[in-house]
Amino acid sequence: MTQLDVTQNTLATARHTTAYLSAGLPGATPIVFVHGWPELSISWRHQLPVFAGLGFHAVAPDMRGYGRSSVYDRHEDYAVEHAVADMLELLDHLGAEKAVWVGHDWGAPVVWSLAQHHPDRCHGVANLCVPYIPDGFAPETIIPLADRRLYPEAQFPAAQWDYMLFYRESFAAACAGFDANPRAFVKLAFRAGNPAGKGQPAGTAFIRANGGWFGGQAIPDVPRDETVLTAEDEDAYAEALARNGFFGPDSWYMNAAANMAYAAKAADNRLNLPVLFLHGAYDTVCETIDSRLAEPMRAHCADLTEAVVESGHWMAQEKPLDVNAALAKWLAAKLPAVWRRQHAGAAAGA
Repeated sequence: MTQLDVTQNTLATARHTTAYLSAGLPGATPIVFVHGWPELSISWRHQLPVFAGLGFHAVAPDMRGYGRSSVYDRHEDYAVEHAVADMLELLDHLGAEKAVWVGHDWGAPVVWSLAQHHPDRCHGVANLCVPYIPDGFAPETIIPLADRRLYPEAQFPAAQWDYMLFYRESFAAACAGFDANPRAFVKLAFRAGNPAGKGQPAGTAFIRANGGWFGGQAIPDVPRDETVLTAEDEDAYAEALARNGFFGPDSWYMNAAANMAYAAKAADNRLNLPVLFLHGAYDTVCETIDSRLAEPMRAHCADLTEAVVESGHWMAQEKPLDVNAALAKWLAAKLPAVWRRQHAGAAAGA
């Protein structure tokens, strides 16, 4: 086994179990990759060996409700504050004071919250697709930032975030729709971005009007998008989602009030550490280029680097070379001391 091999590991404490993938030298500074809905630690399979090879201890946990980590049966157990505590436990377990944190989708609010509440545990943070919302990531804070040219309020009161309100109003039906056929859902969801969708309303804007994600019908059984997933990846996602069910993953959407209250407890909502944000050019839900969604981030980050990746929402899986290059460039430019320390540590451990 080499330092670039990815291994499965488990941290079990009295409060929570976190399963995680790991590659690289255990003594090196961690770079921790935090996935979102409805993913797994393997969502970072293209990043882990690369950043291990650059001298970091590259780590990707299964977040609560996913994979081999703890699954809970109450909505409130999926509030962001609990996930932040999981990540701090993981960092302590890794034996490090600080990490570089990288998040995507629901993993991004976790990483933003780490920077907001625990800057002393962060060298810097990078997030994909979901920008920093200082008042907490919730329909109440993001709907006002919608592009009303694309989503007229009379027709689309919740804009592309309509699906979040469907979870609130019809949670059991939302879960049942996904649980009916997790494999078909994986094949339908994990697809490359489509440039033709730019400037068109996202499908998530019609969920309540359609009576659910699939309009009351079975999940369409479409071919797997081989540019995003291999057959092995499809199997891993489908098996984990079938085993655990969608209650946990979907419950992340049920904590808006708690997440906003948690954000309000921060001593300072301005981030002064190095921040990288990667926009998805063809991400029609987390649309950050033509809407105002990124404005709060720009107003509250003192050292912000932005880049656009020509991808859809599943950026790290669809365009791994672009994501890895952007991350490496930012690390070299903004965290050179951490970068040099990793190379020194790698050389010492060789």
